Order: sequence, then structure tokens, then C-alpha cells
Amino acid sequence: VALRRRSPAATPRNGSSSSSSSGSSSGSSEGPLEVIRARKGVVSNASVWDTHKLLAPGVGPKEWRRESVTTPQTASFLHMHLGIDASGLSPDLDCHHLVVNDWSNLEAPLNVCIASIPTQFDPALAPPGKAVVHAYTAGNEPYSVWEGLERGSAEYEELKQQRSQTLWKALERFIPDIRERTELTMIGTPLTHERFLRRHRGSYGPAISAGGKRSWPGTSTPVPGLSVCGDSCMPGIGVPAAAASGMMAANSLAPVWQHLKVLGELAL
Repeated sequence: VALRRRSPAATPRNGSSSSSSSGSSSGSSEGPLEVIRARKGVVSNASVWDTHKLLAPGVGPKEWRRESVTTPQTASFLHMHLGIDASGLSPDLDCHHLVVNDWSNLEAPLNVCIASIPTQFDPALAPPGKAVVHAYTAGNEPYSVWEGLERGSAEYEELKQQRSQTLWKALERFIPDIRERTELTMIGTPLTHERFLRRHRGSYGPAISAGGKRSWPGTSTPVPGLSVCGDSCMPGIGVPAAAASGMMAANSLAPVWQHLKVLGELAL
């Protein structure tokens, strides 16, 4: 089995791009197509949509590909990471907070916000007298709001400021002077998820519900030598579930006793 990817384009020391024998254009930020072949198998932990982008055209049954790429998607996230002045911040302030603006429509955009202050548990995570705060919308940020925007553009930066007001207001419920305390602000959008996490449309993952017609697929696929893991297969979304799917994929490639032998050798 083989996966395909684009290698980064080589850039000469003078900073200009140059064409290569592979046919890549001088203005392209991507290099030639690279094919990675495996002797035993490939395990993809990319999302179901992004995994199919890595496969060569025509690989796998048509019905399997059609059903996979039409998997319903959840929305994305809006993240805000802050570095704040912790002077006078109560040591009894809870670390985790959940803010619901409207209980009648929990899935509405910008409605449910989640925040955490990990320095309440471990002050060493920030310099003395400082604290870190992470706030985000709970998988309810539409990709369509950001689609087509150029990251870094004035329009993009303005939209970040507009959409993040919901997070600021949520934080002000338990740290009223959060804006005055803030010394560092970093805002992530669905485009951030799409670029850095290789997430199709910045999606949190498949929108497969227990009462729906679809069920979570397993780690095997109809493509010989290709297994999958991550939040697009059983047992579902979230770090514990994704980690469990990785164990399931590993057990499909090697028997459990081989895993135990390796763990013994590693003294784990």
C-alpha cells in the first residue's frame, strides 16, 4: 500500500523559487509528488475526508469512497489562548468553566463556550505572577463564516476580533477584568485547524450520533494494507476514544502477545 503527499518545495538561498525537473512551477509552494510505500501496511490517523485525499484515484471500492467522503461533519472551533497578569487572582478560582448563552439551542454558533485556567492546578505552567487561559467554542463555529478568507488579511484579523467577543464575554463572567489583565492574545479559527491539524474544513470530526442511520466504522478498510485510527472510526471523537482506536489498529497488525513483549522490553 502507498500514500501520496507533496514535499515542501526547495527554496534557493537567495529566497527565490526555481522550477525543477519534476515539473513544479516556480511560483508553487509545494514540491514534487512523493509516494511513500510500506511493506506491511499503513495506518492513517487523518480524518476520513483527509485520508481519502491521500489515496490515489480509484483506490478502494467506489461505494466505500462515496460513503466515506459524504460522512456528516461537525462544525469547527474558535480558540483563544491568553497570557494574563495573575496578581490578586483568587486561588479558589475553578480551573474549568462551561458557559451556555442559550439553553434552547445548544448547537447554535457561538453559544456554548468552554474555558480552562491550567495554572490554577500548576502555577509552573506560566512565569511567576502570570496565568494562562484557554477558551473555545464547543465545536459550533461554522467553517462557512471563514471560507475564502486569506489568513493574515485585514478582513481575517477583523473577523477574529468580532467572533472572539463571545469568548471574552464568557471569560468576564468569572474574571471580570480579564481584558485589562491580558498581556498576550492568540486566536485560532477553523482555518487554523484546517492548516495546522490537516482537518477537512476545520471540522471537529464526524457527526455520527447514536440514534442515527450511520455507525462508526472500524479500523480496517477494503484497501489491502490500509488501516485507520483516530476520531473518524470506532469508538469515536475525543482523546481517549482516538487513543483506543490506535490500540485497535495496532492489534490488527500484530497479536497482543507481541505488544506485551515489547512493553516488557521497554519496562512499561
